[in-house]
Amino acid sequence: MDRTRATGVALVVISAVAFGSGGLFARPVYATGTDWLTLMAWRFGIAGALAWVVLLARPTARRALLALPRRMLLATIGLGVFYVTNTATYYAGIATVDLGLAALIVYVYPPVVAVLALLFGRPLEGRRAWTALGMAVLGVVLAVGGIQPGSEPPALGLALIIASPLLYAVWIILAARHSGERSDRVGADADDGANASVVGAVMLSSTAVVYWVVCLGIGHPVLPADIPADAWPGILGVAVVAGFVPVQAFYAGAQRIGAAQASLVSTVEPLWTIVAASILLDEHLGPIQLAGGALILGGVVLSQTRARRPGRPVGGARPMDEEPPLPQPIVRLGEE
Repeated sequence: MDRTRATGVALVVISAVAFGSGGLFARPVYATGTDWLTLMAWRFGIAGALAWVVLLARPTARRALLALPRRMLLATIGLGVFYVTNTATYYAGIATVDLGLAALIVYVYPPVVAVLALLFGRPLEGRRAWTALGMAVLGVVLAVGGIQPGSEPPALGLALIIASPLLYAVWIILAARHSGERSDRVGADADDGANASVVGAVMLSSTAVVYWVVCLGIGHPVLPADIPADAWPGILGVAVVAGFVPVQAFYAGAQRIGAAQASLVSTVEPLWTIVAASILLDEHLGPIQLAGGALILGGVVLSQTRARRPGRPVGGARPMDEEPPLPQPIVRLGEE
């Protein structure tokens, strides 16, 4: 593996671990009486502000911002608004659902994206998308069905966690169509970092505005004076470690190895969350749930790979008339 790809893989792993740490920081925040709505307002407010600092510090990103067409700007804002649905369902759900279980269920989104792409994008070949989705759905059934009696989370919490990856899959399809990702431009040929910074800053800010408008509009306790002092370390952790840092790391990593491969490397995220929740929060998955998790991750791997076409040399270039790979999110804000 050359240095560029090794750096890209390392950055994506950092991004996945950071994203997967969000729930670990959120739990202490919830313990102070601060809820998910306040947490999300500050998460995206802080992450968005940091993203603008980075953007304005880069001359190329500033030029990209000024050159951004109005239509693309409005579409990016719309994606940021829609992203509220995914983050709201996940962070509301983990208030009552174990993090390990939530991490497994959320990772059903890549197979869902693969199936949605059959209608709205460029599909995988043959039955791979449906097979991947079937594996993931069976994995979720085992993961939920393997919950020990007496430790069942509320039905609403489970419903929110299940809804989160479905909403995220829709968001990914919309984002892929909006971005027009060129998956063959990676490594030294990737030059879209400035545009990615612009899109990321606009989307994070749009999501933050929605949360703040909702909080202030309904009189929700969101101002600093309303938040217990003990909640701030966790809030900053979710905002910086699980908000700003992973977005920047994923951008940089995907530019080096491509978004499709970056998405595949990101499957370390649920594994990290499961292990960390077990060590730090004493949350343990049973054998049936682990088997379900293996099926889910197997479906993820299948949904992120393509069968080699007959007659195409291994490692050969893609023919000009061949469909490019399944659209992947050029801008990943995380499934949670």
